[in-house]
Amino acid sequence: MPPTHHPLEQLREDYRLAVLDETHCASDPIQQFEQWFHDAKNSAVKEPNAMTLSTVDSAGQPSGRIVLLKGIEANAFIFYTNYDSRKGQELAANPRCALTFHWAELERQVRIEGVVEKVAKEVSEAYFKGRPKGSRIGAVVSQQSAEIPSRHPLELRLAELEREYANTDEVPMPLKWGGYKVLPNLLEFWQGRTNRLHDRIAYRLTDTGAWRLGRLSP
Repeated sequence: MPPTHHPLEQLREDYRLAVLDETHCASDPIQQFEQWFHDAKNSAVKEPNAMTLSTVDSAGQPSGRIVLLKGIEANAFIFYTNYDSRKGQELAANPRCALTFHWAELERQVRIEGVVEKVAKEVSEAYFKGRPKGSRIGAVVSQQSAEIPSRHPLELRLAELEREYANTDEVPMPLKWGGYKVLPNLLEFWQGRTNRLHDRIAYRLTDTGAWRLGRLSP
């Protein structure tokens, strides 16, 4: 029996789980994010630290991909990657980016806009040493975003390095690899509501360094 096809315009959900009210929001958006992230970790959300990182190249072409949040320190959101990758090259040319978290099980979304800086090398090295050995070797193998003829060269290089480091846990961090911290100037919290009248609360960083909270129309 052939599968039943449902027109895309008929696919919809009516959100009813929760509300988001200004009077119950933290005055600091980082605290508000940490509370929501805690909720996501303690729910059925798979990989709650998965986020879409959006960057823009020199021609104004945006691109997005999923990366993992690996820390929140000094009000900055931290992730790690290959500095020579497409996102690394785009961030070098334009250090502005956006992060998006979508926790469908909680009917929630968080958008973050800001600027990026590389974290200190010793911070990247400390994180790198804590990664699984296979992930560290994989970081050495990969020339992220570079076009390759097939998967075969990757597997050959992986096998070569696995033999080289078979008797040691010390895998040196590649110079091309490290962390970024996103310094936010906007955080928007979205809570799904019925009839598409969603709750949207935005925090904007003012010139004085204070956060201004406001409600946005859905």
